[in-house]
Amino acid sequence: MILKRWDDLPDFMKNERVWEYYEILEKKKMSLILKRLFDLVIGFVLLVILVIPMGIIALLIKLDSKGPIFFRQERITIYGKKFKIHKFRTMVNEADKIGMSVTVDRDSRITRVGAKLRDYRLDELPQLLDVLNGNMSFVGTRPEVVKYVEKYNCDMMATLLLPAGITSEASIRYKDEAKLLGRDHDIDRVYVEKVLPEKMKYNLKSIKEFSIFNEIKIMIKTIFTVMQKEYE
Repeated sequence: MILKRWDDLPDFMKNERVWEYYEILEKKKMSLILKRLFDLVIGFVLLVILVIPMGIIALLIKLDSKGPIFFRQERITIYGKKFKIHKFRTMVNEADKIGMSVTVDRDSRITRVGAKLRDYRLDELPQLLDVLNGNMSFVGTRPEVVKYVEKYNCDMMATLLLPAGITSEASIRYKDEAKLLGRDHDIDRVYVEKVLPEKMKYNLKSIKEFSIFNEIKIMIKTIFTVMQKEYE
C-alpha cells in the first residue's frame, strides 16, 4: 500500500487533525508496503485452506433460509471509497431493509445458522476476498455504512487514511456491541453519540502506534477473543 500525496486526498479529508495522522503514516511508508504484502500472502494462503469449510458454510446457509449466500452492503474504506463488503448472510434476506443498520442483541432477523456463524465470527471469512482486492486489510477500522461516516468529525476522518479492517482493538473491546445497543430504544443515536466515538479512540490510537508488529498482535488477540480466552 502506498500512501497518497496530501494534495491528492479527497477534499473532505483535508483538515489539520487528519494532517497530524498523515504525517505519522508518511514516515512509515515501508511498513505500509509490508502491510499490503502481508495481507496478500496471508489472505491467499487462508483462502486456499478455508475454501472447503467456506463451501460447507455456504451450503448450510442455503439449507437454513431463503436468500443469497453472501450479504453485500455498501461500506466505506480508504479515502472514502465505497465498496460492497462480502459477508456470509446471517440474517433473513434483505434484513437491512426491514431494520437498523447495526445489529442488536437477540435481533429477530438473525437466522439459526447465522447465530452460530456470528458467535465465532465465521460470517466474516468471505472478507478475505475484500482483503485480496485491496478494499480491506486484516487489521484496521471496521468499515462503516455511509450514514455513519457522514457523522465523522475531523479526527475520525483520519481513519480513512488506511483500508478498513476485519479486526482491530476497537472490534475486540466492543465484541459485545450488539448486546450494548440492544439495551436502548434509540439505537442509531446511541451508536453515533456513544459507541462510535469510543471505538474511534482506539482506532486513532492504532494509527499513532502503527507497526506490523502491533497488527500481528491484534490478529493473535482476536483469535484468543473468539476462542473466549483471556489474552494480555
